[in-house]
Formats: sequence, structure tokens, C-alpha cells
Amino acid sequence: MALGYLLGSIPTGLLLARALSGVDPRQRGSGNIGATNVLRTAGREVALLTLLGDVGKGALPVLVGKLWGFSPWALSGVAFSAFCGHLFPFYLKFKGGKGVATAAGVYLPLVPLALLIDLLIFSGVVAVGRMVSVGSLSAAVGMPFILIILHYPAPFVLLSILMGVLIFLKHKENIKRILRGEEHRLGR
Repeated sequence: MALGYLLGSIPTGLLLARALSGVDPRQRGSGNIGATNVLRTAGREVALLTLLGDVGKGALPVLVGKLWGFSPWALSGVAFSAFCGHLFPFYLKFKGGKGVATAAGVYLPLVPLALLIDLLIFSGVVAVGRMVSVGSLSAAVGMPFILIILHYPAPFVLLSILMGVLIFLKHKENIKRILRGEEHRLGR
């Protein structure tokens, strides 16, 4: 769990944006180090690399845990640690990203079919409303239900609920902007 947290804490977006474009995403746009703000501040290529890095740091600890035969409870603990590392990174004084891509990374080896369904929800919501935040929040709400419907183990459902709550908390400014009709839309 400690190694998962430390891996999750690596600020992928910050490191890539600085190295490849000379931009600190914390100083521009929303101030977030995630792929959406990196897209706005450093460009598509850096954003794609950020997305892959954030997904990878969620997936790798879970993959290792699966290879080592961890129980569903232990896998959930490792997954949650990596996710929390992204949200509260030691390296950035515990001020990190919103966790959506890292959550997807956690789900990729853990519950791949559920992730595919959830990605369809995310994509559909973003395609209609052009707001990544609304897609992210919709996916966070949908995942526990998908896991229950597909009969995944209870620890995975609990993990999705905990991660969903934290995703909502990290999106509180987005939620305020959504309610005021001021949320950023893709393409603007």
C-alpha cells in the first residue's frame, strides 16, 4: 500500500508539462495537474501522455497485487492507496489532481468490463454536454451500480464508493461552476 501511494503521488501532469512545454499547469487554467488542464495549458500531446501516466500509476500497483494473488480486500487497499497518492501527493504538499484518470487506471486491471461500461457513460455525457467534469462525476456515480449489477466482490463496490466520494469532493469548484452555468466546456 505504501508503494502504491508513492507511485500514485508522482505528479505526472506537472512533470510532463514542465519538461515538454515549460508550463506549470498549477499556474494556469484551473490550476489542476490532471490531463484536462494539461490539455488547456500544454497541448494535446502532453495531455495524452499525462492521461497515460495517470492511468498507469493506478493500474500498475493493482496489476502487481493481482500477480501476487492479493485478496479482493488487499487489492482494494492497494488501489485506494494509489488513488489517494494522486489526490494527496506527498511530493506536492498533498495538493494533487482530481483522480479520475487514476481511478480508471485502478479499474482497468481490477474490473475491466465495468470500466468499459463506465467509459461509455463518461463518453456519452461528455459528447452531449462538452463538460469533462460532468462526465467524470457521472462515471463516479455510475461505477458502484455497474459493479453491483455485474456481481463484483463487495470490496470493489466499497472502493468505488470511496473513490467516488473523493472525486466529488475534489470537483467541488467544478460543481459550483456547473450550478452557476460557468463550467469550462471542451473546445472553448
